[in-house]
Amino acid sequence: MITSMILIIAGFVSLIFGANWLVDGASSLAKKHKVSDLAIGLTIVAFGTSTPELVVNFIASFNGYPDIVFGNIIGSNNFNLFIILGIAGLVYPITVQSSTVWREIPISLISGLLLVVLANNYFLSNTSEISRFDGGILLLGFAAFLYYVFKQMKTEDNIITSYQQKSNYKIWGLIFLGLAGLIVGGQLVVDNGIQIATNLGVSEKIIGLTIIAAGTSLPELVTSIVAATKKNSDIAIGNVIGSNIFNILLILSVSSFIKPISFNQNFNIDLAILLGGTLFLFIAMFTGKRKKLDRWESALLLGFYLIYTIYLVWKEI
Repeated sequence: MITSMILIIAGFVSLIFGANWLVDGASSLAKKHKVSDLAIGLTIVAFGTSTPELVVNFIASFNGYPDIVFGNIIGSNNFNLFIILGIAGLVYPITVQSSTVWREIPISLISGLLLVVLANNYFLSNTSEISRFDGGILLLGFAAFLYYVFKQMKTEDNIITSYQQKSNYKIWGLIFLGLAGLIVGGQLVVDNGIQIATNLGVSEKIIGLTIIAAGTSLPELVTSIVAATKKNSDIAIGNVIGSNIFNILLILSVSSFIKPISFNQNFNIDLAILLGGTLFLFIAMFTGKRKKLDRWESALLLGFYLIYTIYLVWKEI
């Protein structure tokens, strides 16, 4: 048990370093080819902070652990929304741009609703799963989101900052090291997460929703808290909303292509919490100070999810 805990922590460390190295290498490669900071932020960095979820889900899907797959995605999204935004908003109230209020937050809400419909198969069949066909629908949604992002970029000033140029060897070394760190870390997290669940006698669902979800969300946590301390609200909230969209539309679709993922309907409660939290975030933009997540609203997000997580674990034990 102690060995499994040490190994899962080592896995998280490997995932974080792997994601950082991959982002660093990919960003350097992009800047070398004159790609703007905005384009890098909206694509490479957003994808980089979601790579731990991607690798963990790839391994879990391949090995046939559907509850880990869904637990990681839904748990990570809830962790991002309630815990990360809650902490970041307490550090410094988050001011939100109009485009985020009227576009990105609703896109995140629609992504969650699409997941509910597809996972429960309300219209197509009686089997609750994300099939490869469902994955194709999610991937089309992701392509539409990317189109929206690049369209937005054309309306913004594309700034390319100066940077210390790296050699090709160093760039590709960072990319390959990052990928290796992600693969090793993902395998450690999945294998030892299953072992901990077996030893404690709790379900894979709970391990996925709590330990694994929190661990794979560490890059988003660090990014948003650092952004909040620097009073950079766009990164603090954009990182969370963007990651939640990536997780559902891209990572879950890729996981379903590996193997169709059977859906445990007990996850519907957690999905309802995700949708409710996203709706709360949207409404919060019009209460108190307009287009700002105030400290009391952040405290509500954080407090609610901490209580819910304690209830989940208590119910299992």
